[in-house]
Amino acid sequence: MKLSIVATLYQSAAYLPEFYKRASAAAVELVGEAYEIVLVNDGSPDNSLDVAVQMTEQDDHIVVVDLSRNFGHHKAMMTGLIHASGERVFLIDSDLEEDPEWLHAFAKQMEKDSCDVVYGVQESRKGNFLERISGRWFYALFRLLTGLHLPENIVTARLMSRRYVNALISHQEREVFMAGLWHITGFVQQPHLIKKHSTSETTYTLRKKMSLLVNSVTSFSNAPLIGIFYIGLAISLLSCFYIAYLLIIKLTLATPVDGWTSVMASIWLLGGMIISFIGIVGIYLSKIFSETKQRPYTIVRQVHGKR
Repeated sequence: MKLSIVATLYQSAAYLPEFYKRASAAAVELVGEAYEIVLVNDGSPDNSLDVAVQMTEQDDHIVVVDLSRNFGHHKAMMTGLIHASGERVFLIDSDLEEDPEWLHAFAKQMEKDSCDVVYGVQESRKGNFLERISGRWFYALFRLLTGLHLPENIVTARLMSRRYVNALISHQEREVFMAGLWHITGFVQQPHLIKKHSTSETTYTLRKKMSLLVNSVTSFSNAPLIGIFYIGLAISLLSCFYIAYLLIIKLTLATPVDGWTSVMASIWLLGGMIISFIGIVGIYLSKIFSETKQRPYTIVRQVHGKR
């Protein structure tokens, strides 16, 4: 098998026939009949699964991996990569915001640059003002808290060599953050400038982006825990200086220092900080709890299509 095209399905029924037609044409033009299209149904609430399964009956190149429920986009992508068998693997979203025809440009650049990965980077981030700003601060905060410089405005679409995919799927974490795993897996990776279309509203709300940020930072860095230590040390030093100041005032002026408001403010401040710090520690403990159980991050209900 020379090529595997991997895509996830979630509310994709409206786009699937067109995606299949264009992806198949691109694959045939590049490698002839030596390709497969692996579609992962991530518990889609519409009839995406029925449409995809019907395609397997008409085309032996189609393989449908049906997950037992919705596990999330990133985990579904990893599952698709595990089931892909091609020498090169083209990962792409099925909602047609990313063109299947990018495969040819990516393949040419991969041969020209002798690299293991060619990934798409948007000329300018799509979406409204809030989407663009939230995407920008997500990468800025991630870089600040982890020290990892992820490429900004990347998209799902990427062409990967077999050795890179084998290394990528060897990661065993239960909490999957694909952009981070793509980066730390290494090898030679080259960007390719693309223009992403807007066919549907993003499913990544501000709440989901905040959740993704917390998950990604705590998965790739212990900086929050180290930050707690240094903040606690700074507060302790300030407290020592303040105690020394109070003693000097008491001994020299023999009068107590007024400051009921400042004392209460300090109590509330420290109380809030302690609770938030305990929460950060709790997040890391929950990740340890999740990892030690070693539950599979997805469960496959059935695989449709000939292998």
